[in-house]
Formats: sequence, structure tokens, C-alpha cells
Amino acid sequence: MALNIESLRKILELEREKGYTDSAVIGGLDRFLHRWSGQAIESVTTPHLLAQFRRLRLDDSKYSAMTQPHRQRWIEEIISFLSELGGMPAEKVEIMPPPSVSPPAPRKRTSSAKAQKIVGGSLEASITVLKGVSAAMAAKFERLGVKTIRDLLYFFPHRHLDYSQRKYISELSEGEEQTIMANVWQAQETRLGGRRSTEAIVGDETGNVRVVWFNNPYVAKSLPTNAQVVISGRVRLFGGRHVFESPEWELLEDRELVHTGRLVPLYPLTQGLKPRQVRKLMKGVVDGWSGQVEDFLPPELRERCKLLELPRAIVQAHYPEDETAKNNARHRLAFDELFILQLGVLAKKHEWQESQPGNPLSPHPASLGAFLKSLPFELTAAQQKVLKELLADLERAIPMSRLLQGEVGSGKTVVATAALLVAAANGCQGAFMAPTEILAEQHFTNVGQLLSRAGQQIAEEENRRTYSGILDHPLTVALLIGDLKQARKQAIQQQIAAGEIDIIIGTHALIQKEVGFKNLSLVVVDEQHRFGVAQRSALRQKGFNPHVLVMTATPIPRTLALTLYGDLDLSVIDELPPGRQAVKTKWLKPEQRDSAYAFLRRQVSEGRQAFIICPLVEESEVIQAKAAVAEYERLSGEVFPDLKLGLIHGRMSAVEKDKVMHQFRSGELQVLVSTPVVEVGIDVPNAAVMLVESADRFGLSQLHQFRGRVGRGSAQSYCMLLAENPSEIGRERLDIIEKVQDGFQLAEEDLRLRGPGEFFGTRQSGLPDLRMAKLSDVALLELARAEAIKIFEQDPGLKKPANAPLARELSRVWQGGGEVELA
Repeated sequence: MALNIESLRKILELEREKGYTDSAVIGGLDRFLHRWSGQAIESVTTPHLLAQFRRLRLDDSKYSAMTQPHRQRWIEEIISFLSELGGMPAEKVEIMPPPSVSPPAPRKRTSSAKAQKIVGGSLEASITVLKGVSAAMAAKFERLGVKTIRDLLYFFPHRHLDYSQRKYISELSEGEEQTIMANVWQAQETRLGGRRSTEAIVGDETGNVRVVWFNNPYVAKSLPTNAQVVISGRVRLFGGRHVFESPEWELLEDRELVHTGRLVPLYPLTQGLKPRQVRKLMKGVVDGWSGQVEDFLPPELRERCKLLELPRAIVQAHYPEDETAKNNARHRLAFDELFILQLGVLAKKHEWQESQPGNPLSPHPASLGAFLKSLPFELTAAQQKVLKELLADLERAIPMSRLLQGEVGSGKTVVATAALLVAAANGCQGAFMAPTEILAEQHFTNVGQLLSRAGQQIAEEENRRTYSGILDHPLTVALLIGDLKQARKQAIQQQIAAGEIDIIIGTHALIQKEVGFKNLSLVVVDEQHRFGVAQRSALRQKGFNPHVLVMTATPIPRTLALTLYGDLDLSVIDELPPGRQAVKTKWLKPEQRDSAYAFLRRQVSEGRQAFIICPLVEESEVIQAKAAVAEYERLSGEVFPDLKLGLIHGRMSAVEKDKVMHQFRSGELQVLVSTPVVEVGIDVPNAAVMLVESADRFGLSQLHQFRGRVGRGSAQSYCMLLAENPSEIGRERLDIIEKVQDGFQLAEEDLRLRGPGEFFGTRQSGLPDLRMAKLSDVALLELARAEAIKIFEQDPGLKKPANAPLARELSRVWQGGGEVELA
């Protein structure tokens, strides 16, 4: 819209002649200024003038309330401001290409250094340097995560409409997206449905067609008679005749089409941004600036993997010549994302392992062998393989970084205990960290039971036990959790600092400032999913660079494991101990609820225990807790009045949860009603029934975790899934979980059905954004990883001149040292 400076100047001069009596315009000056400034602000693009515009507050002038001298001064200020604005051209969303760089892409890239020398030529510049992008428009783009010109270039459309297939008017058919090229015979404003609209008649050599734009009278003024126009959109039948309804349109001029007659991009929008406005802006940016983007991939890698050059890929991702060009562009950009992600995690691993040497640990085969012989079972082949991998890592001077995946009950704790024993045998300390106090206590109990078989318990205090006959010195294990009394906590902290405790079990409080270690050499992290840079830094500040073993019972598909844990070596216990029975799983309809309750009662009467998982109402813990309390009261009052029920939910304190879990584990309670908090790690061997309400609302991996809470003893166990009215995907999930017991297979299915974001419940924090790549694209992920490893092996620090662009891109994408973290 043009800035109508002259009309405002004339009105202000008339107001001056009339003695500042607010009579120059009907309705008063305030009303006129409010309307004028609302249209004008988008045209003021220089920061200095925009600041002055805002200072004058033309949109909220309050002229009618001013005194006469105040009115006089204020009008003179506005007239002076209008003179400064001068003859500013009509507002156009045009792009100012970097001076001395010829537009359109593709072209040979200008080096980054040169681009920085060009005034206004930096890709990191704010989008407000672009002509037509006001501060107000920039604020709208910022809501979409776009601040700089580079951000705009990587602001890809979420899809394209195919308007590329031109038809003659006589070939039009109802319902499809179609494009015509025609002459405008007539265009006029009309009223349709009581609203001002535009109606046009256009024609080509085969006939005429009616076009309407509902609630948009302004199009009529833009379509002069006899002009050539391109129209793209859906055709409807109205009164037996074809009609284009609110299509995209463009006058056919001597330039490339933007909105019609091609694959037209659809960009994410926010309130205040319109599709045509964004497309026009993006076309200018892409043409004017894509050539400035440095292609950071080494040429031989690009050729080997048959990838487009980066500037061309960016152009074709926005405004592709055809479907093939679009797919090739997406392939290149998706490869970039995964490749840089892999290089980043490899660099983190290199930094962790190489920048500070680790502490090699001798395997002490005599002590370890005696411990393994004392176990009431033989390690499975998978456990033996993993233990061998761990021992090989521990013997190296490079600190171990390993992820151990294994189903619930596959025996990860035994393997971890063996590794901790090796650390103690070397005169070092080991820490075993769990996400909750309940799980930390469970580990303390389980590790104690394993060690009692290998040696003799010679001392026991609150949260501390000592064993003899295992090593050549007494072995001391302690539990450190927030629940301890302050005096006891301080005493254990002092013993840890003095090196009197060999194995310390607790929550992540173990790496807090007040906990000092004497010689920490191994950290085992259970079910925290990620022991990250922040935690490692905390340990380094204590002067240690320990071996780290991260354990998870959440089966993670290989593609995700490679992406999220690319800096960890992967071990998998993919075999359950012999004698473990599959948990019989059944999806039940609502009318089978009573028979489910009857079955649960029969199992309890035979001495078993049961879990009931409450419906997942909302993400809010407060609402979940209320729903759990209501369900507990219904079940204990109406359904199982004769049984002993307990309740556990996320709003309870650690002490309350602990008390209920102890009662359930000891058999005082027969049925535990719980929110999904029960998912991870709780071990009750006598529990044989799992009943999940609203099972269709959970993902496959989560349902598998619930199922893993039972079947830990010798009795046959059961998992019953109640679902009221599942969606199609919900039904597919329930069908799969009934038939499949393998957690890794289920995880792959879950990833397929829900995508990586939902797979973990929340977005990954610190992981570079994946705009183009899909984690389900195994082939591309493995190609990117293989190429990243190849580059890293040849040049780990990316110091070679040929890899300088790659080093810059890696630093830019991973700036801030974001940590890959699972929710």
C-alpha cells in the first residue's frame, strides 16, 4: 500500500489554517490518524524513522484532549516527520539483494568472508534489513523461529501445491487443483453471501469461466480488462457451470510465476502473516540470497553421495522446477541435518574421551570369577557378551561411554554390579545412580543380595553395609538419598570423601556440590536415559573423568539410538533368562470389564498381586492425581471392598510413595492403583496381573513397559488392556501389543506409528532441529553416519583447510553446546 503522505500533509496544513480546532476532517483528526498510521507502519522500514513514528504515537494520538499550544507543537512535529519520510515509494515486499552480488540462484557461491565485507550482505543480519520487512512483521516471523536472513532461507514450506499442470478452460474438471492462463474480460466488485467480494469472467481460446473471490473486493481493482492472468485452484460446479472459488492468481508479466502455474509453496503462518505476502517475500530472499550460502560439504563427498550443491538445493526446496527437483533438494538438506548431527555427537565423544585421560581398570579375574560363580543362575550368552565389552572398555585409558539396552528383567543390574566390583577391586569408587529414590533403594537391596551370596555381610548400619570375602579388603556399599536425616547424610558424604565407601548408590544428588569423592572411576546411570555434558562436567570439576555406563530398559530403535546416542557405544542384552514366561496379553472391550475384575480377583485369591494403571487424563500431574484418587476410591469401595488396595501417583511425596511401595513389595497390599509413574523399574516378583485402563492412549513402548512390571517371578503373568473407543491407530497398536513380545520390534512399530517426537513424549532438547530429515529414514541416516565417521577418522578436529567450511557449520549448528536429552 502506498504511503499517502500528501493527503495527511494537506489535512494537517488545513488544521493549522483553522486554528487547531480539530475540524479539518469529519470525525476528528484522532480517528483519521489511527486509520492512516495502521496502514502506514508496514511501509516504514528504517529503524530511525520507525522509532520516530512510534514516538509520535499516531495510532493513539489523543489530539482531541490536547491544549491548543500542545496541538500546534505536535502538528509541526508530524509535518517535519513527513518531510523526512519524503517521497517514500509505495510499500512493496521486495528484497534488497546483497550489493554487487547478482541474483538469481543457482550461481557460484560467494565466499563467506567476502559476504561479510558487503554492507548488509551478512546471512546473520536481522530480516529487518530486507526492504518491506518492518519491525512489526519481523516480530511475527520471530514467533515462527525466524530472526535472520539465514533463518528465512531455511524456513522451508511444509508442502507444495501442484499448480504446474496447465489446462485449457474446456478441459476443466470438478474438484481438482488446476491451472489456467486466460484473458480478463471483466472484473468487478459484487456482494456474495452479504459480503463484499470480487467476481471476474476470464477466457482463453476454448471458452470462458467465472471466478469469484469471497470476502475480498480488492482483487477487482488489480485485474484490468484484457490483462493476462494465471489462475490456480479448485473448480466447483455451480448451476451446472464451472466456477473457480477463491483461487490463487497472478498477472502474467515478464517474470517468474510465484503463486500459480508451478509447484507453489505453502509456508507455516502465524496471525498477521498472509500466504501471498510470505511467498512473495520468500521468493525474493531465495533469489537474492541463496547464492551467499556456503556449501560446507567437501566436493568429493557431495559427488560420492550424488547430492545437489547447497544453494541449488535451497532454491529447489522452496520453488522447485518439478517434483524430482523438490525430492533431490529434500534429500540433500535431510542428509545435511543428519550428517551434522552425527558429526556433533562424534565430536562430543572425542572431546569426552581424548581431552582428559581415563583411569584404566584391571579386570581382577579371580574376584570377578568368584562373584559370578556365587550367582544362583548362569549369565545368559547376551549378558556374557556385554560384560566382555564392558571389561574391554574398562581396561583402556580412554574413559568408557557405553549405552546398555536390555528388556526389563534381562539382567542389566547383575552386569552393572560386576563392573562396579571391578572398580572396587582396583581400589577405586563406583557410583550407581537411579532416577528416583524408590529405584535407588531397590538397587541397594538387590546389589546387597548379590554381594551377600559372594561374601559375608560383616556390618550393617542405616543405609550402609560392609562385606568380606569378596575382595582382598572389606567392600562397603552405601545408599545416599534425600530422604535421609541430615546428620546421617553428612556422615555418609564424609565417608565417601574419605574413600571409605566403595560403591555409592543413590539418585542424581550424587553429583551435587556437597558430595565429594576420593577416587571415582565408574558411574552407572540407570533409566535416566541420558547422562549428559552437564553431569560429566560436574564430575570433571571434582577432578574425575570416570568410565560411564548408561542403562535403559526402554527399547530404542537402532536408528534413534544412533542419532540420540551417537556418542555412546551400544551394547544390547537381547535375551531373557531361561524360564521367563511370556506375559499373556489381551485387549478387552468395555463390556469385558467385569470379567477382567473377576479374573484379577481370582489371581489375588491364589496369592498373586496386581497393578491397575489409571487412565491418562491429561499431562497435568494435579489432574492425574485427582483422577487416580477417584478411581482408587471407586475400586476399593465398589469393586474390591474385600481386598487391600494401595494408591501411588505423581503428586505424592517420595516418603509417601516409598511407604506404599514397601507395603506392596512386602505383600501387605494386594492391588496397587497407580498413575503411569509405575512405568520404570519397580520390581515386585509376586505381581502377576497388570490391568491398564484407556490403554489406547499409551504408546506401544509405554504399554510394553507396563507389561514388564509383571512376569518377574515364576508364575504365569497376564496383561489386560481396556480401551473404550480406540481410534484406528489405537486399534492397530493394541493388535500389535497383543501379538508381539519383543520390545525392540515394538519400538520400531511405535516409531512408525507415532514419529520420533511423540515416541519420547516431548521434543528432544539440545538436538539440532530436523526440518527435512525423518528419523525413520534408515538408509539416509546410515549413509550420513558412515560419511561422518569417515571424515572424523581422517580429521577428528576438522583442522584441514578443506574441512574449514564444515567446521564452521558444525560450530554454528551446535553452538551453545546443547545436550541431546530424552524426556
